[in-house]
Amino acid sequence: MKFVRFTTARHPQGVYGLAHDNGDIEVLKGGLFDAPEPAGETVSPGDIQRYLVPVDPPNILAVGRNYREHAAETDDDLPQAPLLFIKATTSLAAHEDDIVIPAAAPGQVDYEAELVAIIGRTARNVPIETALDYVFGFSCGHDVSARDCQQSDGQWARAKSFDTFAPMGPFVVTGIDVSGLRIRMRVNDECVQDQSTKDMVFNVPYLVSYLSRSTTLLPGTALFTGTPCGVGIARTPPLLLKPGDVCEVDIEGVGVLRNRVVAETQTGAGR
Repeated sequence: MKFVRFTTARHPQGVYGLAHDNGDIEVLKGGLFDAPEPAGETVSPGDIQRYLVPVDPPNILAVGRNYREHAAETDDDLPQAPLLFIKATTSLAAHEDDIVIPAAAPGQVDYEAELVAIIGRTARNVPIETALDYVFGFSCGHDVSARDCQQSDGQWARAKSFDTFAPMGPFVVTGIDVSGLRIRMRVNDECVQDQSTKDMVFNVPYLVSYLSRSTTLLPGTALFTGTPCGVGIARTPPLLLKPGDVCEVDIEGVGVLRNRVVAETQTGAGR
């Protein structure tokens, strides 16, 4: 199933829907983890006023250097264990929201397409064999990164946590096998990342099990699972984001997440 959250004129506070292959969206009653039921209403994509982030995560956990070819392109050794960092929940942005280049660090903002696992029930010390039972579904994510901050700070939290640096959505998809999905990033219609999740160092069940041994994974937790090779900072010359760019994360069977890049204004907003 393919869930989406959005606003319409009739639902200004937001509502969940079930997206069908013909484009229709069946409006649902209830939250994503509350076994939502049909509300007896169908809308079309044209009725949507704004897409919303598909979940309100209590935590955004992310894993670095989790694709072999990405580690190679940045001349890094493969990690012996998942390399965890945390993104602030205030960095979330929805499908079609702007990515804002921060005035505090405008020079080396980079793109990273990622598969996001959404935790569906509390996970603590779960074995690898049953780890997927705790995953509700999967979404597209964009781990936007200020590379200069990442290098100067000696850790990654600030570089990855500027406002709008965690676009996610538009869908949460259930019932799919993510062990070999094609994941792509397009910048201004140019494909700059194109790889399979088969290249992951640590797959989703391993990540969920490993992280649950140190951190209680609460329902709604968003787990960014790493980015493939092709990031902008590793290119010659570097390809870094600038105002006017359009980024699209395209994951096979999951959807397309699209965001425009803008400069921060004096008031702090992107528009």
